[in-house]
Amino acid sequence: MSKTAIMTEASGQAETLDARTIAAALRRIGLIDAAEAPRCRALAGGVSSEIWLAELPGRRWCVKRALPRLKVAQRWEAPIARNRYEYAWFETAGHICPEAVPRLLGQDQAAGLFVMEYLDPASHPVWKEQLRHGYADPAVAAEIGARLARIHAVTAGDPDIARRFATDASFHALRLEPYLLATARVHPDVAPPLVALSDATAAVRRALVHGDVSPKNILIGPRGPVFLDAECAWYGDPAFDVAFVLNHLLLKCLWNRPAARRFLASFDRLAASYLNGVDWEPRSEIATRAAWLLPGLLLARIDGKSPVEYVTDEGDKAQVRRVTRQLLLDPPAHLAAIRAIWAAEVEQ
Repeated sequence: MSKTAIMTEASGQAETLDARTIAAALRRIGLIDAAEAPRCRALAGGVSSEIWLAELPGRRWCVKRALPRLKVAQRWEAPIARNRYEYAWFETAGHICPEAVPRLLGQDQAAGLFVMEYLDPASHPVWKEQLRHGYADPAVAAEIGARLARIHAVTAGDPDIARRFATDASFHALRLEPYLLATARVHPDVAPPLVALSDATAAVRRALVHGDVSPKNILIGPRGPVFLDAECAWYGDPAFDVAFVLNHLLLKCLWNRPAARRFLASFDRLAASYLNGVDWEPRSEIATRAAWLLPGLLLARIDGKSPVEYVTDEGDKAQVRRVTRQLLLDPPAHLAAIRAIWAAEVEQ
């Protein structure tokens, strides 16, 4: 898909999602009858989609539709077709690891939305909120790594899934451009390795990638971690997923410094568990690609189009820039090397 096509598609959805639109979609899907009018309210969180809770006595649904323009400070547009690919990622991952995804209830492509079960925060807390308060259970991190590896392993080398998720243009618009390439424009001194990372990542076709494995998109439920927000679904480099989530565990060390050792222990367990599940390529190769990506993603969350909201201290930002410049210009081949360098920084 060309950039022109992306812009055309992104601007084609103007109607604001509201209770009437949601009710009509629920009727078309067959979840409510003509006489029922669910109560609807928008849910907080997320910058790329409208997410609503619709409910009737004894029944609750989560409704999601992609926005053509993301709610961030810089201009960031992306194709709304990603809503369909997100639904397809949930379908595919659900066949592999049912407990790792919400139950799907239907989609309405005419309205550009889908419906899934609503998972109550009381029983499914967001992992990010646990980390915010310093609660970092390495066993939880290990299970996240294991489930991610299982999805990658089953989809690796599958030509049908590769065709179904040939979303290169969308992944570029949602991940490579706003993270690596936008950051390269801010930092010309490390632009060559950032551009090279973007090009190298785009060229790999190995497995089904989630694309946004962030603590804000993982619920910790009674049956273990549940992945949300697969809008960036793409058949490409699985190293991106593991680097993306490990990056967040490093950044959390700046958010809650007293818990830094627990975050680093979770980093170790998630990386080890994930790599233990890698059987589609040599583990050393994917570990090296993840290690190369990690400093680029770290810097992107400070100076890219989607900076993390909790790193606000200028000293912390300068620390990230200094460390990542070193790692980008002299990239290590092992995740453990990055972990050691970061630990020395945050545990001073």
